[in-house]
Amino acid sequence: MQGYKAFKEKVYKLTGIDLNSYKERQMKRRIESLISRNKFTSFNSYFNAIKRDSKLRDEFINYLTINVSEFYRNPEQWKVLEHNIIPYLLELRSNLKIWSVACSTGEEPYSLVMLLSKFFPFDQILVLATDIDRGALEKASIGVYSEKSLDNLPKEFVQSFFVKSDGKYKISEKIKKRVNFRHLNLLEDRYPNQCDLIICRNVMIYFTEEAKDNIYRKFYNSLSNGGVLFVGSTEQIILPNRYSLVPLETFFYKKQARMKK
Repeated sequence: MQGYKAFKEKVYKLTGIDLNSYKERQMKRRIESLISRNKFTSFNSYFNAIKRDSKLRDEFINYLTINVSEFYRNPEQWKVLEHNIIPYLLELRSNLKIWSVACSTGEEPYSLVMLLSKFFPFDQILVLATDIDRGALEKASIGVYSEKSLDNLPKEFVQSFFVKSDGKYKISEKIKKRVNFRHLNLLEDRYPNQCDLIICRNVMIYFTEEAKDNIYRKFYNSLSNGGVLFVGSTEQIILPNRYSLVPLETFFYKKQARMKK
C-alpha cells in the first residue's frame, strides 16, 4: 500500500499526531489493518474519509493510541509503589504532585487515588491524568468498568469504591473527584512541572529511539528534585544516567541533580 509518507504529513496537520515518532513498521502495519477493516483501498482514500467523518477519525486515534488498561496492572509493582516509593517521597515532602501519563480510560489514575487514600485524606489527593485520545478521556470521566478489569485490584478497594450494576462496576464519585483529566500530546504539548511522581507505563515501546530520548529528557525537567519516574514492565531505561535518572527500584527512577559545569 503506497502513500504512507504523505499520509503521515496530512495526519499531523489534521490531528497534531506525529507518526514519524512511532516505530514505522509496527505503526504502518496497524494502520493498514485498520484501512482494510474499513474497506478502503489506499492511505489517501482513508485519510479523506477520516478528515470528513469525525466518528471515523475518533476510531483512528483510539486505535493508534492502543488503549489497553486495567486496575493495578502488574500488581507486584504497585506493592513496591506502596511500600517503598511513596514512603520515600513522603520523606522529601508532605504533599505529592502526581501525573499519570497516557492514562487511557482511567484505570491507572483511579488506582493511584485508591492507593493514596492509605496515606492521605481524600481532600489532599489530586492526580493529573492525561491522554492524547479524547474518546478514552471521556470514558475515563464516566468511570464504568468490566469485572475483568478489576481482577488485580485489592478486594477492599472493590468493596469500598465501586457499585455493581448490570454486570458493570461504576467507580465512586469520591474517587472520581480526585482525578483531573486533561488532553495532552506527549510529543507536542508542554509538560506539567514539579511532579513528584510521573507514571508512564506501556507507552514508550511504541516510539522511535529519538522520540523516547526527547520524552525522557522532558520527564527529567518535569520532575521535582528527587522525584520518581515509574515505567512499564517492558520499558526499563538503558543507561538512565544520560537523562540524570538513577534506578531506585526496578521500573522506578529517581531524578538526580545535574552537575554544574
